Amino acid sequence: MSWRASFHESAELELNDAADYYDLESPGLGTAFLNDIERALAHVLGHPEAAPAVSGAVRKRVLARFPYSLLYSVHEDEVRILAVAHQKRRPFYWRGRA
Repeated sequence: MSWRASFHESAELELNDAADYYDLESPGLGTAFLNDIERALAHVLGHPEAAPAVSGAVRKRVLARFPYSLLYSVHEDEVRILAVAHQKRRPFYWRGRA
């Protein structure tokens, strides 16, 4: 089956904010962050049920290099990214997005 991804509006903002922050810290670091997101998303799309469930049907894929996680839910043919969440800030703030 071919899965497609969609981002919750707030998750997209979180993604862009984090990439912008890392670019301000060090030029090119934002691109490295986005590459890490792409690798994690590719893994999620290849194996959507592989990540552990954290709350109901919401699963969490931890990034390899950066302290962020993709929180997502799996639907018929879609993986819905609910949050691009920093691992040390506000746990479960995204619950209203599910």
